[in-house]
Amino acid sequence: MTTPARLLAHGVGSQHDLPLSPFYAYAGAFAALFVSFLALGLLWSSSRFRGDRAGRPLPAAVQRLADAPATRTALRLVGAGAGLAVLLHLLLGPDDPDRNPAPGAVYVLLWVGLVPASLLLGPVWRLLNPLRTLHALLPAVRAPRPVPAGLGIRPAAAGLLLFAWLELAAPDPASTTTLLAFLAVLTATGLLGAARHGPDWFAHADPFEAYSSLLARLSPLGRRADGRLVLRSPFDGLDSTPQTPGLVATVCVLLGSTAYDGISDNPRWVTTLQTSALGPTLTATLGLLAAVALVAVLYALCAGTLRLMSRTLARPLTSFAHSLLPIALGYLVAHYFTLFVTEGSRTVMMAAGTDNAAAPAPPLSPGGLATLQVAAIVTGHVLGVVAAHDRSVRLFPPARAVAGQLPLFALMIAYTLGGIGLLIA
Repeated sequence: MTTPARLLAHGVGSQHDLPLSPFYAYAGAFAALFVSFLALGLLWSSSRFRGDRAGRPLPAAVQRLADAPATRTALRLVGAGAGLAVLLHLLLGPDDPDRNPAPGAVYVLLWVGLVPASLLLGPVWRLLNPLRTLHALLPAVRAPRPVPAGLGIRPAAAGLLLFAWLELAAPDPASTTTLLAFLAVLTATGLLGAARHGPDWFAHADPFEAYSSLLARLSPLGRRADGRLVLRSPFDGLDSTPQTPGLVATVCVLLGSTAYDGISDNPRWVTTLQTSALGPTLTATLGLLAAVALVAVLYALCAGTLRLMSRTLARPLTSFAHSLLPIALGYLVAHYFTLFVTEGSRTVMMAAGTDNAAAPAPPLSPGGLATLQVAAIVTGHVLGVVAAHDRSVRLFPPARAVAGQLPLFALMIAYTLGGIGLLIA
């Protein structure tokens, strides 16, 4: 039986008995990727995405409302109020995820809820982040120093890996003590870094802010280079993803941790955890690190092959990293949709005062859930193929543009087959 603590730490619970034909799932996924790759090679010969230069400006009244100090202040207060509520529940509430909404608020409403929120509204956590509000209230003790250019979002990648460990490998992830310790580390590193480097530090080091900002690249709502609020193609937003240090590490953590989540409730892996001489926590930690490392090694091999094919490609690792974001999004939707709908509703009911609230019934039948999961993974990979193709025809000479994508196409196939395999293993 899945305990509430473990249910919060996994996406869809036991998913290995879904009514999914392996042959049709694999065949459909491969066909979608192959047809999209072939069509792009034949019909898409020049780059069409304009990055942060694209977009249709929203009405001036909408722009003024979005940028108004009152709007920003209201959002800061909402974020601070929600953060304070979670903290009070952790400090004063029962150490029982069936009766305390704080674990669900962190693992479901925050972690999973940031996906639809960022896709619809852009990088919302930057506006809601309680740590930014707390930093703004503290007196400045020194003039801020610029964040080192080479740092990028590496601290955020490390924070995401820590959160993934907390969610998937820690011995008691829903414990109030565990969550308080994590929030203490997050607060200390955030405020100490901001005291030295100013509020820009959060964009580099806050894991939830980096997570929200990357997902927001696929939002139809964004900002042009001139600061105008615009409606745009998600592909243009994706194309504008900065090639900052740590981008590859962050995306690999997202992909690898979600992949590990997919195998963590596999009966064979559960047996391994229970019988391992290293103990379940260390074994789970090694499994999580191995999943992230495998994703990273496969991408590094792909980038190395691209460099061999074109010596003029200066930054092979980061040049195509943006194409992995739709794949990460597909994995997140596939693994966490049911968790968000059921446990998210239960968390809201508990926060409203319902003691020991029961989770609503799943919104989809097993067959519908299986279809959604496969569709999310395949769609994410097809979008990744499109993004990679457009970048390829921009960076490679015309004669090599299609051939230059073959390593990426092989990588997409490997990720797709692996993602579907996790659903039906």
